[in-house]
Amino acid sequence: MMYDLASQSAELFRLLVASVRDYAIFMLDPRGYIATWNAGAQRFKGYTAREIVGRHFSVFYPEDDVRAGKCEYELEVAARDGRFEDEGWRIRKDGSRFWANVVITAMHAEDGTLVGFAKVTRDLTDRKRSEEERAARLVAEESNRVKDEFLAILGHELRNPLAPIVTALQLIKLRGDSKSAREHSVIERQVKQMSRLVDDLLDVSRIARGKIELRRQPLDLREPLAQAVEIASPLFEQKGQHFEVRVPPHALAVAGDESRLVQVFANLLTNAARYTPAGGQIVLAVRLEAAEVVTEVRDNGAGIAPELLPRIFEPFVQGHQDSARSQGGLGIGLSLVRSLVDLHAGRIEVQSAGRGAGSRFVVHLPRHSAPPAATAEPVAIDAMASDSPRRRVLYVEDNEDARLVLADALETAGHVVQAMPDATTALDALASFTPDVVILDLGLPGIDGFELAVQLRARLGAAVGLIALSGYGQPNDRERSKAAGIDVHLTKPVQLADLLQHLVAR
Repeated sequence: MMYDLASQSAELFRLLVASVRDYAIFMLDPRGYIATWNAGAQRFKGYTAREIVGRHFSVFYPEDDVRAGKCEYELEVAARDGRFEDEGWRIRKDGSRFWANVVITAMHAEDGTLVGFAKVTRDLTDRKRSEEERAARLVAEESNRVKDEFLAILGHELRNPLAPIVTALQLIKLRGDSKSAREHSVIERQVKQMSRLVDDLLDVSRIARGKIELRRQPLDLREPLAQAVEIASPLFEQKGQHFEVRVPPHALAVAGDESRLVQVFANLLTNAARYTPAGGQIVLAVRLEAAEVVTEVRDNGAGIAPELLPRIFEPFVQGHQDSARSQGGLGIGLSLVRSLVDLHAGRIEVQSAGRGAGSRFVVHLPRHSAPPAATAEPVAIDAMASDSPRRRVLYVEDNEDARLVLADALETAGHVVQAMPDATTALDALASFTPDVVILDLGLPGIDGFELAVQLRARLGAAVGLIALSGYGQPNDRERSKAAGIDVHLTKPVQLADLLQHLVAR
């Protein structure tokens, strides 16, 4: 009776193992040849029992592992220690790979003789893929964080040296020095171009990460077009190009972000100027078509090669450049244009008959049913007028050139200025100088501008005006400024007139 129960138990156990489908369970002889096979093993590995029994278990391992002696090593460890566990890639009958957890257990007879091995395999491919995807996301997030930090520093480091140049030029103008007007104009034009390149580079990265939000409102498209023309006009004049504007006399209602639309059309116009030779022709034409406002920028310049046309809006793709790269540019302007047009629910198309045949860029923007909001007349504030308010200004900036030049400009405008190189000296100055306004850089050594703003608010209260003047201009920087109690966040290089108006407004 006991024998029958034992036999029945053994048979039940055999049936249990044979029917398991979630685990591959099979036996190996002492040399590693397969002796048994269950349903789970067939499902995972693809072999029937008839195909696989009698073959060496190394058939499941990648060739590199087999050559490295991995199979022999696993059996050796299992025989010595009683058990071996591992995770790694295994091979199915069809050659595909799966990630497996493997446990090999040594089987001994009652006298201790090794009679074989029990091998249990679990398919963990889904878990492995999930872990790899999570790791990839973490790497991507870290990469984006590093890139965000790099771009913030890049913007800061590029804008910082521009700031004193712009301020010095504006100070020269304030003093009425007209002897070098032509040279001043050249420097100012090139500094503006570099500032736009920095902004475009940062914007392309923000758009790629979905970090640009439009401030859309009903507006007359003629306004951003006029600003774009103003930006590009010096290039037309420099190269003696014929520029023609064909804009209807009535309002062109669209819903858009005015500053971003200025970017779109300024990029198209400066691009046309860059790739059109001296004396060439550039046309800006606008027309209404059904539900769209259609704006066209065309030129008779270098044109676009047919093989380049499908890729012209991709980042860093540029038209033909001569060996001197006389056209310049980073190859990001058109990519930025397309992205901004897309964000406005519009579309852009390009046409060119080839090199030397000119180009035609056409922007389609949806018409807006509501009339554009009336443009408020700007309040004319002459910050240099003799009767304009004079302020006591504490200016904190670690860049010596920027500090000296802007302090000089503010004093020329009639303000009383104390200029300090860092937060510590600025706080010490409060013992003998009570400012109406504090202008501070954010990237100060030691105590940064954010912490300085908090301390100034605590000591001077709400009456003092705090103006951040910084190379850091990304949205999170502005949010930090607001949280620190800063009233106005201006990005370098700032127009002196804008800064003076903020001082007068306090």
